[in-house]
Amino acid sequence: MTDGGNSSLIAFICYTAVVLSLAVISNYAFKKRSFLSEYFLGSRGLGVIALALTFGATSASAGSFAGFPSLIYAHGWSLALWIASYMVFPICSMGILGKRLSIVSQRTGAITVPDILRIRFESRTIALISTSLLAILLCVYLVPQFTLAALIMQQLLGSSPIYQDLALHLQSVVPNLIPENSNPEYVFGLLLFAILVVVYTTFGGFRAVVWTDILQGFVMVIGVLLMLVFALIEVGGLPKASSEMSSMQPPRLGTASFIVNSPAPAEGIRIESETWFTEEGKLFRTNEAAYIPEGTHESDPIKVTQIMTPSEIQRITSGRTFALPASPKIHELTAYARGDGQSGLYLHPPGPSPSDPNGFLPLGLAVSFFAFWALAGTGQPGNMVRLMAFTGTRTLRRAIASLVIYFLMIYIPLIIIFCCARILAPGLDHTPDRIMPVMAYILSNGAGIPWMAGILIAAPFAAAMSTVDSFILMISSSVVRDVYQQSIHPTASQRTLKWISYGTTLLIGVVATIGALYPPQFLQYIIVFTGGGLAVAFLAPVALGLYWPRFNTSGAMMSMTLGIAVYALLYLIGFILLGEITPVRPMGLDPLIWGFLASLIGGWIGTYLRGPNSEGVMEKFFA
Repeated sequence: MTDGGNSSLIAFICYTAVVLSLAVISNYAFKKRSFLSEYFLGSRGLGVIALALTFGATSASAGSFAGFPSLIYAHGWSLALWIASYMVFPICSMGILGKRLSIVSQRTGAITVPDILRIRFESRTIALISTSLLAILLCVYLVPQFTLAALIMQQLLGSSPIYQDLALHLQSVVPNLIPENSNPEYVFGLLLFAILVVVYTTFGGFRAVVWTDILQGFVMVIGVLLMLVFALIEVGGLPKASSEMSSMQPPRLGTASFIVNSPAPAEGIRIESETWFTEEGKLFRTNEAAYIPEGTHESDPIKVTQIMTPSEIQRITSGRTFALPASPKIHELTAYARGDGQSGLYLHPPGPSPSDPNGFLPLGLAVSFFAFWALAGTGQPGNMVRLMAFTGTRTLRRAIASLVIYFLMIYIPLIIIFCCARILAPGLDHTPDRIMPVMAYILSNGAGIPWMAGILIAAPFAAAMSTVDSFILMISSSVVRDVYQQSIHPTASQRTLKWISYGTTLLIGVVATIGALYPPQFLQYIIVFTGGGLAVAFLAPVALGLYWPRFNTSGAMMSMTLGIAVYALLYLIGFILLGEITPVRPMGLDPLIWGFLASLIGGWIGTYLRGPNSEGVMEKFFA
């Protein structure tokens, strides 16, 4: 076993032990309390640090450490505009909804967001519709989280011979579990992650999720700050990085195969991913591993990236030779739709784009994304649940200030780190989702501390875990509370609710794991789509229900259905026209903006179709 693999394995085992210990302690904590309130809201006892870090850790999903870095790597500094409003969304979410949600949930005894809607509008139908939307969208959201976590596990522990042997053993014992063309190390990592997160979430409930979120919140910010220091040292400082990026031209993306004159030997011939090679004086890097099977002469085509910047080519090739066991054969190369042959596009918007001639972030899209994150973050049911569980107004005020600082300490360094990655790890443009673990190993090896890679990779792993546990628990709480207890068995005992909650939590984890066995493409776009869909479905009904006494059941129904219909339609049209999860954007504005406007209009129209709610509801919500 290598030192790096050994240290990573030890770090993972220690981390797992701490997480499971927190779940055991949490399980003892709620034995003498009301099960539902404790299991799903921690008896509404969050303090400043707990509220800030569980809110922040849940919001900073694996997409923040995989999808977001991949976009920075692919498009450069324009991502600062793309993510800018995420710094202030805690002010919007906590400031607008926090105090009212806390007061109303305590007055009514509500435990979930659909529970709030059911009580406010005196309608089980709207609770069931909102539960269905929440469960469907969050299950879709969980799949890329599980996928990214499995990729992180594979990168973290893949160098360990024990891990490799166990993955191969799993493939031999249950061959049908490994989908065709899947890496057994990926599948084994997925199962490890799924077992860990489902066990401690099921066993420990909300309090265990919060405690692990606190731990993971510290892990995330420490990992990011360490990477920032190492990246700036490795690249020679931010001015030098900006100078080199100013001369960069976007690469060309294509495919290539590898050919040998004599048949390949019994063990075949393998050319690893991230291998540099030259062809007719041009510089390429493989983005996948190529394999020439025994007795054959040519590999299947794999993805390759051609470096186009002259100074970059000189820097990479200087003093190096590129010897391969096979001759490359380039099949096709595609130029960027915006940026091909141009320098400096990585330093300013709209940024280079492989497919859009307008660039990655045209002005209208930049404006709409500033609204997107503020609205999307505020409208997430997972964030709303946290706002039903804190101790008082002073806690809320201090948590808002703490969380703004926390996000600044994560997202600004990430932009700098992965702009530096264009210089330190060029040529990964076909597979940019891997840039986080690749950079972790480059920076730790460059600093002469190879074991540090395990700590750096723990940041995205913690982000995935903190989001997954919160969303699994939220789906489970809505199903148990709003479907089973309210509609099927209102007199169910605490013991029955406990075991139904355990079973539901376990089932959701299994469903997400199965989905991640067949990982989708465009992970960050799926995260954006589902996050926007949740905000469109819930933000207007919840906010109007909390602040507008006249708002009623028909208004809530029209708000929710019209908003999500417009949002989904724009994505559906984009999918039909473009063949990928990219929406059409009327006037350059994101579908979330149009969906939210449709939700407000639907709520206003629907409200005046019927009379107001009963006096009892008005007393609970507006007295």
